[in-house]
Amino acid sequence: MNEEELKELLSSPVIKRSVMIAGHASSVTIEEPFWDAFKELAKTQGKSINVLVTELDDTRPQDGSSANLSSAIRLYVLKNLKTTP
Repeated sequence: MNEEELKELLSSPVIKRSVMIAGHASSVTIEEPFWDAFKELAKTQGKSINVLVTELDDTRPQDGSSANLSSAIRLYVLKNLKTTP
């Protein structure tokens, strides 16, 4: 990645997005590149974004020790990108 690409990436806006988690409205605040990658993962898996968000939310510990949902999405994207050949 060259310097110009890095500058563009680091200047990506953080956007608040509406999602449905098990039928309940919620929102996540996430950078565009992470959201785009998350949408692509959902598509690749044949799932809607809301289904994938719900699955991800269901796997997070509910004791308050886990990262917020936006961070969980980022980590999910990172994990999947690292395991994709």
